[in-house]
Amino acid sequence: MADPSHSHRATEDWSARQYLKFEDERTRPPRDLLAQVPLDDPRRVADLGCGPGNSTELLIERFPNAEVIGVDSSPDMLRQARERLQRCTFVEGDLSTWMPEQGTDLLFGNAVFHWVPDHPRVLARLLQSLSPGGVLAVQMPDNTNEPALMLMEKVAASGPWAAAIAQAQRNDLPRPEDYYDLLRPLCRHIDIWHTHYNHIIESPEGVVEWFKGSGLRPFLAPLDSSLRETFTAKYTDEIRLAYPVRSDGKVMLKFPRLFILAAR
Repeated sequence: MADPSHSHRATEDWSARQYLKFEDERTRPPRDLLAQVPLDDPRRVADLGCGPGNSTELLIERFPNAEVIGVDSSPDMLRQARERLQRCTFVEGDLSTWMPEQGTDLLFGNAVFHWVPDHPRVLARLLQSLSPGGVLAVQMPDNTNEPALMLMEKVAASGPWAAAIAQAQRNDLPRPEDYYDLLRPLCRHIDIWHTHYNHIIESPEGVVEWFKGSGLRPFLAPLDSSLRETFTAKYTDEIRLAYPVRSDGKVMLKFPRLFILAAR
């Protein structure tokens, strides 16, 4: 998730339409994260890596009196977000360097920071930018050891596309203990947890469609249309073996995510 609002490495823009094919499933983690945010009436809220606005909409519903802004690096995602939430402010920005305005009480990052280079350092910088009482709340896919992600690398290494996509794979996230040791000195309270979602997908081909909107993007972006088609077909064959259909013909996609909530 890998989620797509935010790769700085793909050579073409993220597709909001592809991402939103699974909007209900992709909106569950930000709902679960937001439920733990200990704020009643923040003044200013920033949705970092807002994507097409599905997470921003949750923030507006939860905090109707707050000024809510969305930040993303993808023009297509921002276009979709502006169409969805016409009264909200959306800005293009790179989270590696972006800084919140003074008076921001909540920095909310849904499935974005795993795409940001040296993201632990960036999280520490953003946490330190908050005033006392401010909250940093993020969730990231922690699924690099799941079959769907490992098979991307397997297929990538075994075909004529290997050289073109050698740098596409994501790094594993640091351990929860590492985030704790980095961020705990900067805040009065921190909570770190994992949730393992089991998303019910219509078919193995549906699993491939899911990752076309996120983790597959950096693998497919450098390829021409013919190689993309061949890569996708080979990946689909591997997914069918790794994710057998259940009793009703559907597929269960296990998807672990890491959540961090830090209050200044």
